[in-house]
Amino acid sequence: MAVGKKIKVTLVRSTAGRLAAHRACVQGLGLRRIRQSVVVADTPENRGMINRAAYLLRVEEA
Repeated sequence: MAVGKKIKVTLVRSTAGRLAAHRACVQGLGLRRIRQSVVVADTPENRGMINRAAYLLRVEEA
Protein backbone atom coordinates (compact mmCIF):
# COMPACT_ATOMS: atom_id res chain seq x y z
CA MET A 1 0.00 0.00 0.00
CA ALA A 2 1.75 3.13 -1.29
CA VAL A 3 1.54 6.47 0.46
CA GLY A 4 -1.23 8.62 -1.01
CA LYS A 5 -2.75 5.79 -3.05
CA LYS A 6 -6.41 6.30 -4.00
CA ILE A 7 -9.22 3.94 -4.95
CA LYS A 8 -12.50 4.65 -6.73
CA VAL A 9 -15.57 3.08 -5.12
CA THR A 10 -18.94 2.89 -6.91
CA LEU A 11 -22.26 1.86 -5.37
CA VAL A 12 -23.79 -0.70 -7.75
CA ARG A 13 -26.59 -2.20 -5.63
CA SER A 14 -29.19 -0.64 -3.35
CA THR A 15 -28.72 -0.46 0.40
CA ALA A 16 -32.47 -0.90 0.97
CA GLY A 17 -33.16 -3.89 3.21
CA ARG A 18 -29.48 -4.44 4.06
CA LEU A 19 -27.95 -4.77 7.50
CA ALA A 20 -27.60 -1.47 9.33
CA ALA A 21 -23.83 -1.96 9.66
CA HIS A 22 -23.49 -2.42 5.89
CA ARG A 23 -25.57 0.71 5.20
CA ALA A 24 -23.40 2.63 7.66
CA CYS A 25 -20.22 1.51 5.90
CA VAL A 26 -21.56 2.63 2.53
CA GLN A 27 -22.59 5.97 4.01
CA GLY A 28 -19.20 6.28 5.73
CA LEU A 29 -17.51 5.97 2.35
CA GLY A 30 -19.60 8.94 1.17
CA LEU A 31 -21.96 7.05 -1.14
CA ARG A 32 -25.64 7.99 -1.31
CA ARG A 33 -27.04 6.91 -4.69
CA ILE A 34 -26.66 3.91 -7.00
CA ARG A 35 -23.94 4.51 -9.64
CA GLN A 36 -22.41 7.29 -7.54
CA SER A 37 -18.61 7.07 -7.31
CA VAL A 38 -16.17 8.50 -4.81
CA VAL A 39 -12.38 8.48 -4.66
CA VAL A 40 -11.06 7.59 -1.21
CA ALA A 41 -7.63 6.97 0.27
CA ASP A 42 -6.50 3.34 0.28
CA THR A 43 -6.27 2.97 4.06
CA PRO A 44 -6.98 -0.03 6.27
CA GLU A 45 -10.04 1.77 7.67
CA ASN A 46 -11.56 2.35 4.22
CA ARG A 47 -10.62 -1.16 3.08
CA GLY A 48 -12.46 -2.57 6.11
CA MET A 49 -15.64 -0.68 5.20
CA ILE A 50 -15.30 -1.79 1.56
CA ASN A 51 -14.78 -5.43 2.55
CA ARG A 52 -17.85 -5.43 4.82
CA ALA A 53 -20.18 -4.18 2.05
CA ALA A 54 -18.23 -5.55 -0.95
CA TYR A 55 -21.33 -7.16 -2.48
CA LEU A 56 -22.82 -3.66 -2.96
CA LEU A 57 -19.71 -2.00 -4.41
CA ARG A 58 -17.35 -1.95 -7.38
CA VAL A 59 -13.74 -0.98 -6.57
CA GLU A 60 -11.15 0.31 -9.06
CA GLU A 61 -7.74 1.93 -8.75
CA ALA A 62 -7.93 5.70 -9.18
